[in-house]
Amino acid sequence: MTTIIAEKESQKQPFDRKRLSRFIERVADLNCPAYIDKVVRVIESKNEYHKDHITGLLIQAALENTDEANPDWTYTAAKIHLENLYKQASINRSYDKKQKYGDFYQLIKQLTDLGIYSTRLLEKYSEKEIRELEQIIDPERDLLFDYIGLHTLATRYLATDHEKNVYELPQERWMIIAMHLMQDEAKEKRKEWIQESYWALSNLYMTVATPTLANAGLAHGQLSSCFIDTVEDSLIGIYNSNTDVARLSKDGGGIGVYMGKVRSRGSSIKGFKRASSGVLPWIKQLNNTAVSVDQLGRRKGAVAVYLDVWHADILSFLDLKLNNGDDRQRAHDIFTGVCIPDLFMEQVERRGDWYLFDPHEVRQVMGFSLEDFYDEEKGAGTFREKYEACIQNETLTKTRVPAIQIMIRIMKSQLETGTPFMFYRDEVNRMNPNKHAGMIYSSNLCTEIMQNMSPTVQFDETIDGDTIITYKKPGDFVVCNLSSINLAKAVQKIDGPHDVLERLIPIQIRMLDNVIDLNTIDVKQAVITNQKYRAIGLGTFGWHHLLALNGIEWESKTAVELADQLYEKIALLAIRASVELAKEKGSYPLFQGSDWETGTYFQKRGYLAGDRSDEWKEVMEAVQTVGIRNGYLMAVAPNSSTSVIAGSTASIDPIFKPFYFEEKKDYKLPVVAPDLTHHTYNIYRKSAYIVDQRWSIQQNAARQRHIDQSISFNLYVPNNIKAQIMLDLHLQAWDSGLKTTYYVRSTASDIEECVWCES
Repeated sequence: MTTIIAEKESQKQPFDRKRLSRFIERVADLNCPAYIDKVVRVIESKNEYHKDHITGLLIQAALENTDEANPDWTYTAAKIHLENLYKQASINRSYDKKQKYGDFYQLIKQLTDLGIYSTRLLEKYSEKEIRELEQIIDPERDLLFDYIGLHTLATRYLATDHEKNVYELPQERWMIIAMHLMQDEAKEKRKEWIQESYWALSNLYMTVATPTLANAGLAHGQLSSCFIDTVEDSLIGIYNSNTDVARLSKDGGGIGVYMGKVRSRGSSIKGFKRASSGVLPWIKQLNNTAVSVDQLGRRKGAVAVYLDVWHADILSFLDLKLNNGDDRQRAHDIFTGVCIPDLFMEQVERRGDWYLFDPHEVRQVMGFSLEDFYDEEKGAGTFREKYEACIQNETLTKTRVPAIQIMIRIMKSQLETGTPFMFYRDEVNRMNPNKHAGMIYSSNLCTEIMQNMSPTVQFDETIDGDTIITYKKPGDFVVCNLSSINLAKAVQKIDGPHDVLERLIPIQIRMLDNVIDLNTIDVKQAVITNQKYRAIGLGTFGWHHLLALNGIEWESKTAVELADQLYEKIALLAIRASVELAKEKGSYPLFQGSDWETGTYFQKRGYLAGDRSDEWKEVMEAVQTVGIRNGYLMAVAPNSSTSVIAGSTASIDPIFKPFYFEEKKDYKLPVVAPDLTHHTYNIYRKSAYIVDQRWSIQQNAARQRHIDQSISFNLYVPNNIKAQIMLDLHLQAWDSGLKTTYYVRSTASDIEECVWCES
């Protein structure tokens, strides 16, 4: 007979099958003799079995039953895992284990005393208010999680003590986030906003950015996903940028770095010719920073470096992540991106020549910076004029390379490493609603953020007694504040009313706007930029899930039309919500002269002549009269992690397979496409590497019109793809008006996931 060992060695007892059956029926609402038999066989095969291990055995058995025909077993596993979380929380927080949730006020006090929660929660909210908010918490919403979603939330985001013991439970995390983000709202409305935020989060209608999910309410860490820096071409500028990258990385930020202003290899320094080592040594330094500085050991830092395709170091830059060649010329831990003007793509198409320049020499000889210009129209503009002037200047050093050869190097690197990302700089700047105030040089780590950028310049350093004072002119240091709509939950049936969207988007915009003021960012120029533009990034996930629920094939005009209509609806609601906030709190400081203020934003997107022209005219007039709270509004992030928590599909991507196993270092989990049934299987069967990527590009071109920033858009290709076909995909993406493409995911490449922008 098997003996069960409880928490104390002295509490041994015989194994009781009936007791186990009652537990399963109570917790999982399940009566399945075959499942119980499977568990019992394992227990009875041993002389002794520890009581705590039975939970893991029950979960494992449920997961082993999970497949395409039986996807609901993942919810059985989740219920058992939940019961264990409830038990552990009750022990650590000293409340009756028959209760699912303990005293919420006492939780806040305990974790504040331990230094886990910020003291601001108890400073901002009275005990009476907290106890009123506790009444809103609904433990039944824990049942919305499947196992992998709950496992991800519990292991990575729920607040624990310093020994990683369970304290906070899922619904309490949602409430803490809501309380943290609404702490400075007017007291007479604050409870209402918290209730709305909790409703949106706990029903999984939306997710917040990974850093917000992990850090809201805590004593340490900031709330934003990504930052973008512009590196000045000076020794002090380069090292200051590296320091800023390290400071942000330690607090949970992924970094995009534009290196296009830094002089190339062989350039002069203080008149000494061929003295510069170029951008590669500085990129390797950033690579070391990314590896060395992480968020309290939770994950290593992540840095993406962007360079212009005309920069003289571009060819060696494209080889940075390759696995062969001189390792002294490699930086395997950073991500790369290429900034591409229209003219380059035109030269690729016509198989023309391309010229490479040193940006420092261009400034010295020509009196301007080539990177500061873009084509104001497709096929015409100041960039190509300045570029041609550089070609014609005989005193300027230049290297001529066939454009197609550079493109081949780009595609070779993409097939091997997934990068470089593509940043189509002319389209980005043409559609920039704040072009009156600056220039966009590159994107962030996940290619969805497009905001004005400029370098921070240190211009003086003085001594005052025994104090050294440094003076800097702050540049535009971009901050990404992200949140995403769960389309499959918030929209569901596309032929029905969008009541959830109309209720959801205003509270999301308010939450995002509050992140700007509540954030604790060490880098002061980022704080200043955040306030100047009040930029946010409202995004979406669950696109393939939504198509499946509505029986819409990926490769169809219906899917393209839906992308157009749905994202126009979301854009309309987002702008309205930001206008309402502007009425209440004021518009962003740089509103005057923007495309929002002039109405150009609406004209460029064809809104004033479309099917919803009356609605758009009304919104445009409201913007011009009242202003708008946020200078940038929408961006679609990858959200691969938070979409898992919400039980849906990532971003705007197709799924990998209807069913597969996700293998990590210490576990193997079955992953089933959400809501997989005989009705939805047909939509899911054409997964990422099977769907025609040309349809994906068409969908993204349709939604890009309505998104003022960009989209984390992956291309999925087989490892044996022909070069011409891959080239055609890039040309189609550029010609369709896409601003960026993210990874090229090849069946041959092992791409390391970026987790910083998983909004």
